[in-house]
This record gives sequence, C-alpha cells and structure tokens, in this order.
Amino acid sequence: MIYLFKWFDFGSITIRLPDQTAARLKQVAQSRGLSMNKLIEEMSTQAIAAFDAETRFRALAAQADRAAALAVLDRLDKMAG
Repeated sequence: MIYLFKWFDFGSITIRLPDQTAARLKQVAQSRGLSMNKLIEEMSTQAIAAFDAETRFRALAAQADRAAALAVLDRLDKMAG
C-alpha cells in the first residue's frame, strides 16, 4: 500500500476591512456554509486563477500573428453572414 501526503505551509495575514464589508463577507460565508477563513481562501484562489489566466493570455497575445488572427475572424464573419 502506498500513502501519499502533501503538506502545505499555511501563512497568516491580517486584513483590515471596513466594518460593513466585513459584515457582508460574514453573510456570504454563512449563506454558503463556510467559515470566513474558507471563504477568503476560495476567493483568493479565484483571484489568483484569474490573474494567471490573464497573464497567460497576455503572454500568448504578445507572440501572436495579428494578421493571421484577423484572417480567421474574417473567415468566421463570412461563414456567419
């Protein structure tokens, strides 16, 4: 039998939020059945994923052949029209 373990180091941060924002986040967490910690963890994961996707898109766009991309769009326009 093989056991695989993945260990995570957890960091601690303090976030200062307006009282109204903190109260709203507590409502969101409660409505989803999550702790505040888990809600912030999930929201952080989503923000990082969005950042990574945008970064990758920008890197790919920088290498793109603009003329070829516009030609593809022209072909699609002709097919749709």
